[in-house]
Parts: sequence; C-alpha cells; structure tokens
Amino acid sequence: MFPSHRQPLVSAPAETAILSMLLTGGPLSRVELARRTGLSSTAITKSARPLIEDGYLHELPPERTAPGAGRPVNPLAVTVEREFFVGVKISADALCAVVCDLRSGLRATAGRSLGEDRSPEAVCALLCEFVELLLDGEPEFRERTRHLGIAVSGDVDRAAGRVRYSVLPGWQDVPLADLVAKRTGLTVIVENDVKALTIAEHWFGEGIGTEYFALVTIGAGIGSGLVVNNRLIAGAYGVAGELGHISIDPAGPPCHCGQVGCVEAIASSDAILGAVRRATGQDGLDFDGAVLLARGGDVAAREVFARAGRAIGTGITTLVNLFGPERVVVTGEGLDTYDLLGTHIKDAYAAHCFKAAANCPLTLRPLPWEEWARGAAVLGIQALFP
Repeated sequence: MFPSHRQPLVSAPAETAILSMLLTGGPLSRVELARRTGLSSTAITKSARPLIEDGYLHELPPERTAPGAGRPVNPLAVTVEREFFVGVKISADALCAVVCDLRSGLRATAGRSLGEDRSPEAVCALLCEFVELLLDGEPEFRERTRHLGIAVSGDVDRAAGRVRYSVLPGWQDVPLADLVAKRTGLTVIVENDVKALTIAEHWFGEGIGTEYFALVTIGAGIGSGLVVNNRLIAGAYGVAGELGHISIDPAGPPCHCGQVGCVEAIASSDAILGAVRRATGQDGLDFDGAVLLARGGDVAAREVFARAGRAIGTGITTLVNLFGPERVVVTGEGLDTYDLLGTHIKDAYAAHCFKAAANCPLTLRPLPWEEWARGAAVLGIQALFP
C-alpha cells in the first residue's frame, strides 16, 4: 500500500532535479545523478530518501558499472504505477482520453463522439462521464489518480483554467477547469492542445535532451509550441508561439482571428479547400477531392498546396530565426498531404532561415489523437513540480 500523497510532491530544488532527471532519463545510479545534476552524493541520497519512502522511486538490483569496477551500485528508478494521470483532448467533434502512468506510458485509451450540442455544459457533462468510466477501468486508477489534464485548441488561460477563445468547439470565456473539477473531484489543468503536446514531446519524445525545442502542427489549424531554456514559453498573455496567426501576406485572405494573411488563413485544411474550390470552380469539392485533384496533376490545385507549403515554411522560419531551437518537430493531420506540401515547406525554410539557423532539422512525426490526449495527461505529471 502506498503512503498518502504529498502536495506538492517535490518542492526542494534537489528533489525536483532528481525526479525530473529520472522521469526523462530512466534508471540512473546515484553517482550518475550527482554527475548530471552537480549535486553531491550525500545530497542525492538525502533528497531521494523521501521520494523512495513515498513510493515514487525504488532501487533496482545491484549492478556493476563496468567489468572489474568497485562495489555494485543500486540504480534509482521511477515507480511508474505509483500515480496515474488522465488526459483528454477535445477536438471539433470528439473526445479522446487516456490514462497514463508516471512516465507517460499509456495504460488505457478511449474515444467518444460529441453530440449535436457542443455547448460547454454539454461537453463538460460528457467529458466527466467519460473520465469516470476510464477511472473505473482498474481499481488502482481510481485510488491513485488526482490530476486531469484537458487539451483544447485556441487561446487558453492556464493559470485561471479558462478557455478564452476556441474556434473548433466555438467557445468563448469558459471556466473549464472549475466546471470539470467540481464534478470529478480531481485537480484539473487546462492548456492549449499544441502547448500540451509540446510539453509531452519535450519531456518524453523527440525533444528529450534539448534546451531549445519547437513543435509545429499542420492541418485543421496551424499551431506551435516553443521551449526555451527547458521551459515552455507561454508569454505575458499566454499566447506565445501562435505561428498560425503570424501575418505573412498583407494582401492575403481574411483569418477567423480578425487579421488578414495569417499562415492559418492560407495553409489550414479549410483554407486550402476553399482556395481549391475557388480556383477550380468546383464548389461541391471536399478536402479529399481537393487532394486527389492535386495529386492527379491539376495545376490550380497544386498551386494552392504549394502556396500553403510556402506559408508554413515561412512561418517555421520565423520561429527558428527568433528562438533558435535545436530541433523542430512537424506533426498534425496535415502530414497526410506532405507529398504536396513538403517540397515547398523545405524550400521556403531554406530560403528564409538566417545563416546557421538553417542547420536546425525539421523532423516529421505523425501523432494520433491518443498522443494529443497523452500530452494533456503530461500536464498532470508536470503539476507534481513547483
């Protein structure tokens, strides 16, 4: 039986350093922890003790660091089943939810379509019912879960737990964290979906080991998350990194945000579809049809995708030139059409990157909805730290 939770779990800098290192770096000896953190072996032992007593860390069987080395060491490892975290991704028409362990391993996944009523009250009721069903899946889920992360597109005030503006569910000024916390009894963290995914990728994915990292999503929306000095950048108003709303063409199409010529107004799926319809005169075309036209060699359709690719590449270049990430991950449902976009993204990126900034690699990483929900769950893991 695990002892009661402490709140917060870690507060001292040494405890924070040790737990975060083991979460992202796997089992490590005390000697290696001391080397990586700069702490003394005594400080490591002292700081690890309460985490071991609390059940969050455990010692692995003794092992020698090398043949002929001195006495065996007992590496420290995270006890992944010590605590569980629920994550929910709210999209335009569905909920995707997961239960993750302490190192973000997926333990349960589920999806559910939204009803016709997309109001905050209706969606919250469905979400809470969904979460209850997930927690009932295993006895330990109910016993060891105290955090629920929710990821939603748009302008999110994480500190207040409010969705200030989200175009996909069509919400404005919704106190989402309070609504859900009252019904579930869990600590609820609400974050922009791209920022949540960025945190998960930085801690447990392609961004491990980087201090400067960026993630870009293409598809229904164009978004990005930025990590600088190992911290996600939210900015003074919580909207830092909105690549989709960088205006790159003053004479471009209007955007739903009120500006004109935004990357998203040119390169989102809806923007591409609208432009192909206008260019071809085929008003009844759907997005799959637009893709087929372009792949079939239709000049007008291919040019629409080319323009979208150039817009995305220019937007990514702006981020790279300003923030200098070591790596950029490109993901989202728009990767399905990367054969039409990719060359133009890369050409624009190469043309506009300043000098050595062009050395920053672009990594394509398809991530299903479960990974977005996992990003929401990682918000709960992050909440263990001060």
